[in-house]
Amino acid sequence: MICLFLGGGTPSAVFNWSLSFLPGDFSLGGWKERARGYIGAHVWLSILLICLGVVLILGILFLRVAFRFVLVDAIFTRDVHVRRAWRKTRHLSRSYWRWLLLALAVVTLGIVGGALATYPYLRSAAAAGIHSAVFWVTLITVLAVDIFLGLGLAILIVLTDDLAVPIMYAEGRTLDAAWGQLWKHLRAEPASFGIYLLLRFAVAILASVAILLCLFPVLLGLFSGAIIMSALVVVATHLFGIVWSWNAFTISFVAAGLAVLLTSVLTLLSVVGMPIQVFIQDFGIRFIAPRVPAMESLLQAGPAGWE
Repeated sequence: MICLFLGGGTPSAVFNWSLSFLPGDFSLGGWKERARGYIGAHVWLSILLICLGVVLILGILFLRVAFRFVLVDAIFTRDVHVRRAWRKTRHLSRSYWRWLLLALAVVTLGIVGGALATYPYLRSAAAAGIHSAVFWVTLITVLAVDIFLGLGLAILIVLTDDLAVPIMYAEGRTLDAAWGQLWKHLRAEPASFGIYLLLRFAVAILASVAILLCLFPVLLGLFSGAIIMSALVVVATHLFGIVWSWNAFTISFVAAGLAVLLTSVLTLLSVVGMPIQVFIQDFGIRFIAPRVPAMESLLQAGPAGWE
C-alpha cells in the first residue's frame, strides 16, 4: 500500500538513480562554496542579488494583495475578470500593500531589536549550561514569546485577509477604516469571532495536510525530474571535457533553473489548493456579511447587480 501510494516506487527509484548517476567528483557542497566565493569576490554581484531579493519580496507582496482582491471580486460577482477587478480595487490594493510593508518593517525591526536586547541574557544562559535553571527559564521564555508573537501575527493576517479585505471591497474603504469597523464587531462579539478563528484554522490545517499527502508523489516526481536534468547536464559537460566553473553565465543558468522549478511547484500547489482557498474566503465573507449592510447587499444582488 505504501509503494502504491507513492506511485508504485517509481519516483523513489528514479530519485535514487539520478543521485547515483552523478560523477564521483561532483559535490553540491563544493558548488555552494565556489558560488559563495565568486559572489563574495564581486561586490556588484552581491549588490545585484540583494536588490533582486528586495524587488522579489516587494513584488510577491504586491501580487498577494492584488490577487486577494481579485478573489474577493470573483466570489461577489461569480465571475473572474482580473483586469476589471484590478481597475476597480487598485487604490484599495495599494492601501493594503502599504500596510503590509509597514507590518513587515515593524516585525523585522522588532526581531532585530529583540535579538540585540536578549543576546547578553542568552549568552549568559548558554554559558550556565543545560543543568542550570536560568537556561531553562530563558529557553522557555524565548519560545513562549516566539509562539505568542507568531500566533498573534497569524491571527492579524487571517482577520485582515478574510474579513477586513471584503469590507474594503464592499464599502470602498481604506484598510485602517475597514479595521476600525471590524474592531467594533470584534469587541461586540468576541465569542463568535473566536469560534470563527478556531473553525478557520481547523479547516486550513486539515486541508493543508490532505493536499500535501495527495501531492507528495507528484512533488517527488517533479524534484526527481529536476535532479535527473541536473545529472544529465553534469554528465554532458564531463563527456565533452568541459570543466564546470562558477561565473556570471553558470550562476544565471542555475538561478533560471531554480526559478523554473520553484514556479512549477508553486503553480501546482496553487492549482490544487484553489478550491479550499475559495471556500475559506467565501466562509469569511459569509461570516462578516450580516454585520456589514453593503456586503450583504452585494451578496443578495449577485452577478445581476454588477451588470
